[in-house]
Amino acid sequence: MLEYNSSRTDIILKEYGRNVQKLANYLSTIEEGEERKRYAYTLIELMRQLNPSVKENNETTQKLWDDLFIMTNFTLDVEAPYPPPEVDILTKKPDRVPYSTEPVRYRHYGKNLERLIQQAGELEDAEEKRAATIYLGKLMKTFYGTWNRENIDDEIILRDMKKMSRGKLEISEEEVKEKGLFEVNQPKSRNHNNNNNNKGRRNNHRRKR
Repeated sequence: MLEYNSSRTDIILKEYGRNVQKLANYLSTIEEGEERKRYAYTLIELMRQLNPSVKENNETTQKLWDDLFIMTNFTLDVEAPYPPPEVDILTKKPDRVPYSTEPVRYRHYGKNLERLIQQAGELEDAEEKRAATIYLGKLMKTFYGTWNRENIDDEIILRDMKKMSRGKLEISEEEVKEKGLFEVNQPKSRNHNNNNNNKGRRNNHRRKR
């Protein structure tokens, strides 16, 4: 006899299909406790095989048991390795994600870099603070260049850093420019490496002669 969708019971969790739902419904009809438990564990393994992406660990195994309780409308009476989920799990709304309302004054640097600068400003060791200032200056110059696609003067970096750190991070502009403290080291070009290799080969050839 044909079975029409209109006469079928609803599938609670569609990812497992109608046959698994039928087996879950059948579990509740088994009167003997140990037999019901044995069938429940067998059904859990079947559910795992139907979802190859599910790995065998505590977290995913607990999810399978949660799903089985949900498919039986929380009426399954089985001694499971995990407590059954709360009945309102399907209707419970997720917690609201709090959004930051703090204004970002320097979008081209980003809020995280601004926080790092403020944290560096609280450092007590002078050498550590100087090293952090130089490192952050390089980051700021890199981020600014990515945002604007143009060269930026160190004076602007120092000015912005001073504002963001509330005057706690400062370094001489003359020293920064003279020593190139905010310059990011560029990797040596391939031609430069090839010239060095050729030089080495010529020197070895001279020694052999």
